[in-house]
Amino acid sequence: MFRFGEPLYLYLLIVVPILAAFYFYSNYRRRKRLKEYGDMELLKQLMPEVSKYRPDVKFWLMLAAMVMVIFMLAQPQFGSKMETVKRQGIETVVALDISNSMLAQDVAPSRLEKSKKLISRLVETFNNDKVALIVFAGEAFTQLPITSDYVSAKMFLETISPSLISTQGTDIRAAINLAMKSFTPNDGVGRAIVLITDGENHEGGAIEAAQEAAKKGIHVFVLGVGSPDGSPIPVEGSNEFRRDKDGNVVVTRLNEEMCREIARAGNGMYVRVDNTNNAERALNAEVNKLAKADVETQVFTEFDEQFRVLAWLALILLAVEIMILNRRNPLFKNVKLFKQN
Repeated sequence: MFRFGEPLYLYLLIVVPILAAFYFYSNYRRRKRLKEYGDMELLKQLMPEVSKYRPDVKFWLMLAAMVMVIFMLAQPQFGSKMETVKRQGIETVVALDISNSMLAQDVAPSRLEKSKKLISRLVETFNNDKVALIVFAGEAFTQLPITSDYVSAKMFLETISPSLISTQGTDIRAAINLAMKSFTPNDGVGRAIVLITDGENHEGGAIEAAQEAAKKGIHVFVLGVGSPDGSPIPVEGSNEFRRDKDGNVVVTRLNEEMCREIARAGNGMYVRVDNTNNAERALNAEVNKLAKADVETQVFTEFDEQFRVLAWLALILLAVEIMILNRRNPLFKNVKLFKQN
């Protein structure tokens, strides 16, 4: 396994294209000024020792050496020893409703964005736990299989939008059924399905699916996002709202009764998500009550530092750069490695 011990130093690589752009611009200005002095062919004859390519080679050698140093600071490492360790944890499958109604803005900034932030903060509280991510609308599919890689979980959250599923609607039953299949076969581990939706179940069968999950020892927690008073659904990329076939603005309302029934059938808890953090605290408290079992995970426990190779490369590049002069060296006038102007 390869990793960087200090990956924050990699942000310094942003400087590389900036320096390259500045160098190209400086060369352009220099050539432009030379043309103002007179005919370029005459200037070449007056400066026979000036090399066209040597300054470029020196610059790129220096830039390459700087890149090596940045990678060296980031501490590249290769895993050299893998061990199977046991950790105490639970398994949580988050099923997120991404139907168009989740674009409603009765919860700021929108139902969907509020839900994504809530999931992100939930993942941050995990320690030795496993998480999976399912998205659903008219159908459901796995966005992230169950994993302990919390960085990937948060990364996948950023890409979620209603456009991921072309079939619109809200099939909560399909989401719960898929979630039940997403857990590992480990015995004794606490399992939870966190269903985040506005409760507008268009397909039916959600309560039966939650009851089936409860029979398997899986708790179904439901987070209802939105307002019972309702809100229009914005059309992405415009200031318009979605309308029905008669031209009336579509209003979507949080179906709290449906959410409560699903949570009750799934031996879980219903929490309404508003513009506060109350839902997050209540969910964390309930999830932490689940039984934590020993979960075997293979991890790298030893890493070998690889910065020495990069240090030698940087040193060689700098040595070569120092030995190359901007002008031709009279001692090597018969050696033509670079073309002269």
